[in-house]
Parts: sequence; structure tokens; C-alpha cells
Amino acid sequence: MKISASELALAVGGVLSGPDVTIDGPVVTDSREVSSGGLYVARVGEQLDGHDFISAAVEAGAVAAVVTKDGNWPCSTIKVSDATYALGQIAQTWIARLRRNGNLQVVGVTGSAGKTSTKDLLAQILSRVAPTVSNLRSFNNEVGMPLTALRALPQTRFLVLEMGADAPGNLRYLTDFVPLDVAVELMVGVAHLGGFGSREVLAKTKAELLDGLLPDGVAVLNRDDSAVVAMAQNRTMESIWFSALGSSAAQVRAEKVSLDESGKAHFDLIIGKESRRVALSLVGIHHVNNALAAAGAAKALGLSIDQISSGLCDSTAISPHRMCVFNSRGARIIDDSYNANPDSMRAGIKALAHLGPLKEQGKIKAIFGQMLELGEESSTLHRKIGEFALENGVEAAICVGEQARPLYETLQGQIEVTWCESAQEASTLVDGFILSGDTVLIKGSLGSQVYKIADELLQGVEDK
Repeated sequence: MKISASELALAVGGVLSGPDVTIDGPVVTDSREVSSGGLYVARVGEQLDGHDFISAAVEAGAVAAVVTKDGNWPCSTIKVSDATYALGQIAQTWIARLRRNGNLQVVGVTGSAGKTSTKDLLAQILSRVAPTVSNLRSFNNEVGMPLTALRALPQTRFLVLEMGADAPGNLRYLTDFVPLDVAVELMVGVAHLGGFGSREVLAKTKAELLDGLLPDGVAVLNRDDSAVVAMAQNRTMESIWFSALGSSAAQVRAEKVSLDESGKAHFDLIIGKESRRVALSLVGIHHVNNALAAAGAAKALGLSIDQISSGLCDSTAISPHRMCVFNSRGARIIDDSYNANPDSMRAGIKALAHLGPLKEQGKIKAIFGQMLELGEESSTLHRKIGEFALENGVEAAICVGEQARPLYETLQGQIEVTWCESAQEASTLVDGFILSGDTVLIKGSLGSQVYKIADELLQGVEDK
């Protein structure tokens, strides 16, 4: 971005101290990511105080810093009461400027599962047409989303923002800063239920994304989810519906869906009266829903069915630990370990069951990390995942984390299963658990840290 410190101070309601420098580098919250001409936002976190790193940021090239504390700082500063809120205001100011001076269009994607995959698919489709910026990995909160928005440049045509919510008001907060041209609602499951108390409150929170649409914005909605259908009631907005179940009421839908021997989905993409055959490179039938959501958003942005279908066919998994399939130690590993909730856990188990053992003598197995933020329903939901695993033929498992105990207890006595307190403990069992010919799903919430097991296995990768 390029803006004067005085103009930025006015935009965030802050007090400028020092020379009125021009900020013409990136805005960052990590001093290690500073480059010449940049702005460093000194946030105070739970463990680290960003003010301790201002000198390092200046040495790396920062010309100004956003601060909340007084001090003898070695650069121009803009003092505010809340650095995180100011970060959002900076993003708001920058996106408004890009909209005034160019043709930037912004897409917001939310849902209990599939946000990152949908964001990645859509970004890959759009980037074939015009300069596109999207979240790195799943930087989708009050820090990551503004930082992503601030990566947009004057030539950026499309900005694709994954937007997460773990409490009511989160999406309203994000869209207040960056209003949307297109809002994508994937599904309402039970992710982060502990922060909401009920699925009804969760659905109401997800609907905040629609309230963040600009007056001429378009909603892209899942026809197969009753909670999403209910969001459209009493709202006047242009809508594009998508359906993985082939609903004729959806303008974007899938027909003739099949899975190949690698677990990758093939389907007829229907947009209006046109049809194209699509072959995804992503493993799991659940990606059909994500692909249709991306297709609906691309349609809302004016792309043709040929641009959309070819973009989907050429798209790959670009965020780590999301249905990444590779061979290691003579076994096939399904690494979907970045995060987990009951919906995505079931999707991973379905993919595991479809693929089956790598070799005839092998088994299908799973390393289940605990699902976090599920509130009072946690035990019940973990038990249901255990039942689902048994129904789908899982033959052995390791369960990781205290909240995964009910899952372990459900499997105990039915299959070979071990409970471990931590991922570190579980990693010591991997050599005896993962055998040649097996197919193994690694899945759990980020806090379960089972992704570290996947990382260890990737070090010995044979064929990714």
C-alpha cells in the first residue's frame, strides 16, 4: 500500500508522533515479515507484546508503527487504543481506496466446513482470468483477514477472503471493515459449537456474512442445507443457489457424480442450461460441494462456464494438511490434519473408506485427534464419530487428546484402538501402527497437534 502516516492516523482515529512519512510497503503484525517502507502494527498478544519488537521492525525497514503504549520509539508512530481494531480500519481504508480507483471485487466465504478448500478453488479459478489475492492458509480471523485484504494491489481484480467465526458478531466485525460483492454460505454444521451454544445461534452468526453484502451484492447459497435456505428468507438480495445433490431449484448443480479409484470426484457441472464435465484433483466426494460453491461465486463475478470448469479441472490442493494423499513407509496417508469438526471428520472417514487399503494385506486405519470447541455436546459428538468410523470399516485407530476419550471408548472392544494424551505420545506408536499396505487417515483439530505426525511422515515421503 502507499499512504501517508497522517492520512492513516486520521482514518484510524490515532495520534501521529514523528515525521509524516509515506508508507509504501506491506502492513504486518510480525516484525520478521517487515520489508522496506512497511508499517508494523504492535499488537499485544497473550504471550508476546509487539512493542518489544518495534526496534527489530525498524531495522528491517519499517517506517512507522501502530502502538497502544507511550515510549521512546525509533520511528514515527500512530497511537491508538486498540491495535487489532486499527488493523481492521487500515484494511477498510485501503480497500475503499482500491474500489474507488479500480475495479476490485471482494468475495467472502464462510461455513462450518470447506471454507479453505472453497477459497483455494475459487482463487485458482479467478487467477486464470485476472490478478487475484486470497488468504494464505486459513488466515480468516480479525487479524488474518485484514492482513490478507492489505495484500491487494491497485491491479488486483479479485480479493477472495475466507472468513471464520467462533462467536456471534465475528462476521459482522469482519464485513464492517471489508463489505462484500459476493458472499458464499457453505453450510451450518457444529464447528465451534462451544462458542455459540446452539446450532440456531451458529446459523444466525453465519448469516451475518449476508448482512455484509454491498447493496448490489450477490449471495451464493447452499440449496442442500436447510439452515442456509432459511437465511434467504426475509432478505432481499440477488442469490445464486448451488446443489451437490442435483436440485433443479439450483442454478449451479452437480449431476452424474462419481469417484475414481483415487477417490477424486468427477461430475457434470450444470450452470443454467449449460453443462461441462469436471474432474477434480482433490480427494473426497465432499469437494463437489466446495467446487460448486466456487463455481457459483465465479458465475456471480461474470465468468463463463468454460472458464469455471477448466479452472476447477486444473485446481489443486494448495493449503497444507487438507486431504493431501501421499505414500510413506509403504502405506498410503490421507493427511487432513489441519482442523476438524464432526462434518469434516465424517467426510474424511468416507474418503478413507472409499480408498480402502493400499494393498490387499493392508487395513484402513485412523489417527483421530480430538475435536475442540464443541461445548457440552463434545462427548456425544465424539461418540458419534466413533460409531461412524465403525460403520465405515475403520479397522484400527489411535485417539489423541482428553476430549477424544469418548471416541476411544466407543471403539474400544470393537477394533484395535489406543488412546494417547498427546500427539507426541501418539507419534511414538506410529512405527508399529502404520504398516505396509495400510491406508491411514490423520484428522483432528489444530490444537490436537496431530498435524505434527503427518509432518513426520512427510519427511519420509515416497510419492506425493
